[in-house]
Parts: sequence; structure tokens; C-alpha cells
Amino acid sequence: CTKAGKAIVSRQFVEMTRTRIEGLLAAFPKLMNTGKQHTFVETESVRYVYQPMEKLYMVLITTKNSNILEDLETLRLFSRVIPEYCRALEENEISEHCFDLIFAFDEIVALGYRENVNLAQIRTFTEMDSHEEKVFRAVRETQEREAKAEMRRKAKELQQARRDAERHGKKAPGFGGFGSSAVSGGVTAMITETIIETEKPKVAPAPARPSGPSKALKLGAKGKEVDNFVDKLKSEGENIMTSVGKRSVEAAKVLAPPVNMESVHMKIEEKISLTCGRDGGLQNMELHGMIMLHISDEKFARIRLHVENEDKRGVQLQTHPNVDKKLFTTESQIGLKNPEKSFPINNDVGVLKWRLQTTEESFIPLTINCWPSESGNSCDVNIEYELQEESLELNDVIITIPLPSGVGAPVIGEIDGEYRHDSRRNLLEWCLPVIDAKNKSGSLEFSIAGQPNDFFPVQVSFVSKKNYCNIQVTKVTQVDGNSPVRFSTETTFLVDKYEIL
Repeated sequence: CTKAGKAIVSRQFVEMTRTRIEGLLAAFPKLMNTGKQHTFVETESVRYVYQPMEKLYMVLITTKNSNILEDLETLRLFSRVIPEYCRALEENEISEHCFDLIFAFDEIVALGYRENVNLAQIRTFTEMDSHEEKVFRAVRETQEREAKAEMRRKAKELQQARRDAERHGKKAPGFGGFGSSAVSGGVTAMITETIIETEKPKVAPAPARPSGPSKALKLGAKGKEVDNFVDKLKSEGENIMTSVGKRSVEAAKVLAPPVNMESVHMKIEEKISLTCGRDGGLQNMELHGMIMLHISDEKFARIRLHVENEDKRGVQLQTHPNVDKKLFTTESQIGLKNPEKSFPINNDVGVLKWRLQTTEESFIPLTINCWPSESGNSCDVNIEYELQEESLELNDVIITIPLPSGVGAPVIGEIDGEYRHDSRRNLLEWCLPVIDAKNKSGSLEFSIAGQPNDFFPVQVSFVSKKNYCNIQVTKVTQVDGNSPVRFSTETTFLVDKYEIL
């Protein structure tokens, strides 16, 4: 409710009238004491347990004989649900997501009693994810794709037959007595449409999209079909991983941008591409970084960025051609060659990029040691990670180990973190939410039938809000008068490719 006691979203777990609820909430602002973070207030009949949330209040109204500790715990869970669905704690945002919130509230309390659930379980229950539905949709999409490919093939054959007939000066086969090419072209269109109709039974679960001969004979459409299929699977929640890089880009989107983007905003992005041998040794490591500048206010278009470069690994730096190279070399400042000119407004501009290429083993940020050993018919696999670059904090780390096909699920021994077994793609995904200096190493042990070579290449994906090369923008000043300018920074460190072969 608002601070005035107006209800935005209300969920009752016992029979209550609307007027009763509105009456209780209208009395609430007059009763409470301000200045407390977490508190409650009682009347003759009810107890209000409440928590301030910026301009709003989360209020739990219970009977006086309920357990206050349980009430506070329930209230805490209710208030943690709100940011899951609402980007901002504002009245219109909460009203917009009211049904999502009510469904989540129903997972916390059932028939007036608290359920033993946590935030992750609430998320899972409300998503109502169905593996069978995904499989069914994937099969349906495959059938549609095959039907379209068959239709295109037949249409191509018909057109080829027509061309051959015209070349030899004969009537096109199967076209009755029509001689002119214009008429036979129309008949081809009719026949193509007939083929589409006959192909429909193949894709009975869903209505086929209308598609004419012009669409059927479009060049290069096959690749798009595959992409569309993959995109649709993704929209249904399937993790289609064509490469580790794509996954890490998606993970980067998950990292929220700064809450308040200033008029001068900088994106510092680094991508790593790394290949290691299974017996140790770095085959190649390449890292590319860039500072992108975004200015949204014309007042701050003539500025200079003060860059601090504390990298000791021998990074090669390169400025944009319009940036004053001499100013950057002598004073580590990024400014335009012509100080009278302005940076572009409302546009992302790359002002500085850097590159690091090395085979130096000590530069590997996260080492992975995979050790499969045969024992009888099965293989015992020990895999461990160690963070070498302790200043980094890696989020959403997924270490993907290939498994032999047709041998069932692996038997997990010891594990730090969690795992997922993808039986469709024969992969074991070892998932670690955070790897940092406090949690710098961990191991996983499992057994499964197979040969040591079956468990490579191991692939790693992660995302980080700290960059690998210690290059930062410390200050932004205006060209005229050198006065400081407020700015915001968004730093991302991603994986393009990270393989242990």
C-alpha cells in the first residue's frame, strides 16, 4: 500500500470483504510509528506487521495470536518477491505486475498458513516449466521445417521441368494444353500451392503459415529456417548453445546496468578467447577490450576522459583516429584532436581499445584441470578449477563437460556448487554462481562408462563486472575550465571461447 494507506495489491488468505480491508488499511498510517526499519503495531483485533519499501509499505495483517517471528519471516519473503517482478518500487510498476505478484504470494501462503519455500522455488513454481511441452514443440518445429524443405524441393523440380520444356519448345509436362509461358507460370504457382496443401498433414499440431511460390523459391532461406527454429526453442526456455561465446553474451545481458545512468556513461567491455591443452600449457590466449562512450546531454559533449592504466602484462592500446594521440600518451587523457569539436550525442562511440595476446601460462584467469582415469568398464573423472587472477569476481560460471552418448546419467561423487545433466546433448554442466578470492577453488568427481577422450573439449563460460586488464576511467572533466563531470561506468568481462582440448 501507499503511505496514505491506499491498497495497490492485496491478497487475502481468509474470507474478508473489500470494505473491511480498506478500513484496516485506512487506519494503518494513523497507528504506526515512524523511524523503524522493521516493526509491527497492534489494535484490539489485529496485528499489522510492516516494512517500508521506498515510497510504499509492505503490510501483513494477522490475528494477535499468530507467531510474530513467523510473521516477520513471511513478510521478509513477501518483500523479496517484489523486486523479482518489478524493476522499480513504484505504484504503476506494481499495478502492472499485480497478477505475477499474486501468483507468487499464493506460493508463500496457502489457506492462511506459511509454506516452506524459498525465492528460487517460487520462481520455479510460477514459471510452470514443462519438459514434455518443450520436446513436443521441438518435434513440431522439426516437422514444419521438413515439410517446408520438401515443398521447396518439389517446387524447384516443377520449375526445372517447365524450363526444360520451354527450352525444347515442347509443352510443359502435366500442364494440359497450355502453351504460353505466362499461363504455365500461373499453373506452376497453382501446383506449388497444391503441394503446400498436401504437405499440411505433416504438421497437424499447428496451422501451417500461408506461403506462396515466391517465398518457396527464395534463395538462402534454409539458413534462416534453422535460425528461426533455434530462436523459437530459445523463446520456449531451451538453452541452445551453439558456442560458449553466445551463452556468455546472454549472461552479460543478465548483469543489470547501473541503476542511474548519468549524462556521461561509459561501457568498458572485454572479451577473452582462450585455448588450453588438457595436460597443461596455454596454446593461445587473446583478449580484446574497448571503452564505449555514450553522451546523452549536449552540455557535456566537449569533455576529456582521464584513464588510469595499471596493467603490467604488456597490453597494446589503440585510440580512435579522431582522438588526440599525443594527449593520451603524455597525460593519459582521451580528448578530440580538435578541442572545439564535440563527441556525438546519443550514440555509443568507441574511444579506446586494447589487445593482449599471450602464451604465458600465468596469465590464465581460471585454470581447469580435468583428470579422467579408467577403472574397469567405467571412467572416474576428477575436475577442478582454480582462480589465478584473485582480483576478479566471476559470476554465472558454467563448466561444460561432454559425456559419451547412450550410457545414461553420470554418478556424482563430490561436488562444489550444482550440476545439470543434459541428456539430449550429452553434456554435464557444472554451475557455480560466484568464483572469487574467497571461493577460488573447487572440485567435482563423477563416474560414467566411457574412454578418457570422451570428456574433452571442456568449455567454460562466465561473466564478470570487473575487467581483466586494470584499465579504468577515473575522472571526466570539461574541456573549458577543467571542471569535473558526473559519469557512470558499466564494466563487463565476457567469454568468447574458453576451451580445454
